[in-house]
Amino acid sequence: MPITSSAKKVLRASAKKRVYNLRTKAAIDVPFKKFKKLIAEKKIEEAKALVPTLYKALDKGAKRKYIKANTASRYKSRIMAALKRG
Repeated sequence: MPITSSAKKVLRASAKKRVYNLRTKAAIDVPFKKFKKLIAEKKIEEAKALVPTLYKALDKGAKRKYIKANTASRYKSRIMAALKRG
């Protein structure tokens, strides 16, 4: 356990950040897994409907520094490539 007051403050801050990070991770991972499953089942139209949700989650994650901007771009590129491959 932290002893100094600054260490206690860091613990409180990291607990708050953990909640935001878990929420952001879920916002990205859950639709992405669903997207990959739909692509595997050849349900292209349903997968296309998920793209705006995925883009929004990736952009927010990059904005909040959960993932880097280039990582978000790479994911977006792979999403569109997967759609084109069908």
